[in-house]
Amino acid sequence: MAARACGEPARGASCVKTSVDPTSPGYAANREAMLDRVADLAIQQAAALAGGGPKAVERHHRRGKLTARERIELLIDPDSPFLELGVLAGWGTDFTVGGSVVTGLGVIEGVECLIIAHDPTVKGGASNPVTVRKIFRANRIAEQNRLPTVTLVESGGADLQTQKDIFIPGGAVFRNLTVASADRRPTIALVFGNSTAGGAYVPGMSDYTVMVKDGAKVFLGGPPLVKMATGEESDDESLGGAEMHARTSGLADYLAVDELDALRIGRSIVRRLNWRKAGPAPRTDYAEPLLDTEDLLGIVPSDLKIPFDPREVIRRLVDGSEFDEFKPLYGPSLVTGWAQLHGHPIGILANAQGVLFSPEAQKAAQFIQLANQSDTPLLFLHNTTGYMVGAEYEQGGIIKHGAQMINAVSNSTVPHLSVVMGASYGAGNYGMSGRAYDPRFMFSWVGAKSAVMGPAQLAGVISIVSQQAAAARGLPFDADGDATMRAFVEKQVEEQSLAYFTSGLGYDDGVIDPRDTRTILGICLSAIHSAPVAGARGYGVFRL
Repeated sequence: MAARACGEPARGASCVKTSVDPTSPGYAANREAMLDRVADLAIQQAAALAGGGPKAVERHHRRGKLTARERIELLIDPDSPFLELGVLAGWGTDFTVGGSVVTGLGVIEGVECLIIAHDPTVKGGASNPVTVRKIFRANRIAEQNRLPTVTLVESGGADLQTQKDIFIPGGAVFRNLTVASADRRPTIALVFGNSTAGGAYVPGMSDYTVMVKDGAKVFLGGPPLVKMATGEESDDESLGGAEMHARTSGLADYLAVDELDALRIGRSIVRRLNWRKAGPAPRTDYAEPLLDTEDLLGIVPSDLKIPFDPREVIRRLVDGSEFDEFKPLYGPSLVTGWAQLHGHPIGILANAQGVLFSPEAQKAAQFIQLANQSDTPLLFLHNTTGYMVGAEYEQGGIIKHGAQMINAVSNSTVPHLSVVMGASYGAGNYGMSGRAYDPRFMFSWVGAKSAVMGPAQLAGVISIVSQQAAAARGLPFDADGDATMRAFVEKQVEEQSLAYFTSGLGYDDGVIDPRDTRTILGICLSAIHSAPVAGARGYGVFRL
């Protein structure tokens, strides 16, 4: 049963057709399964939002201090969104989910900024390997998208129990601050508490530094270390207090009377940056999608092996639900075309039937080059099992055609956005601009999966190899042992391909509710256009 959504789209079209039937049993089952996943996502995210837990937060408040997210809320413009990134960083590890640091995109005095806020309720904001990876990712986002960075500092420095994993790579945090300054991307440090040892270089290397009186403590070595190293008796204020740095050392550019005053000064600094976006401005007369984004809950089957039409997703994301498809009759398992999202022009590549064949790969390579010719950002919507295998396809050139697509993705210089809707397996993940191909932003729908291949296929391959090895040695094949192995491998791969797991490793910027996709992409596209948008002027050799 086909439904029709009618409204007032551009160019005089009266209706947008859709095959989605919200009254069908399949839609209802998909919706219920997705709502269960969204509810579980809220539970998983709550672990990060809780910081060090209720007792730690209460103790922090008793000291007259705000939490990291409370500081961010007061820093950004009233009623403006904050897109938190890497919420589930560290998921599945021994570290606190979130990595003891909050990162994200927020608007301060009308300027889009990358915000990094240490969470002092988690081990005093000490940095562990997850923290470092998350800050590196934030630095990369600020670099690629030409964003000012505001760091809300309150950290005891490195988590000494993990120092061997963070000492060497962690030094790049300070290097990145100086590189940003040289690149004319302002860096601002608001210091609320401890900023000790190596952490002292964050305010030391930022363009602007604000310190809270009777709160900030910035020194390379605290009183105990100074006593051990030199025998000198000292206290926090004389070594690194905010007033000392404001009056004596000159490290503090501004002395705030309290946390609220520090946030006010931080906003004032951003207001005086004379910041201008370098990318093209969006159209302001765009229309919202005519098809309901709520339908996204029921479009994706709960079983990812079942294909779905990505056009139904696209028309619920783009302005006016208008999508001009490119090469619709060629390479049908990959949908390509042009649209607009929150006023920004965009090219879209979306997997339809999962498998990428030679025509799909060639179509993608051409489309990506066209987007670069017109300086149009690209959105990749993943639901692929990878490139087709088998003698017929190998003889037909699937390797060289897949290489053409990956070449085009690799050398494309327009911004890429990636969203994993369903599966993203094998080299299909690469061809669709997965994390290894440096998209500006990448998100996964809750329930999505990414891995080298599906669990059953991977376990089956290992089983076949084991059987062949046993036969080659003239040994009997242990069928029972093989069944046990396959069950173990399938379970392990299933767990490690979940969006929570891959997000915990930092392979995306967040696991999201499908209904939030349009809003999140709009925020990201706006941030992207803080930098110039320019397509590639050349490519590597295409094997034809």
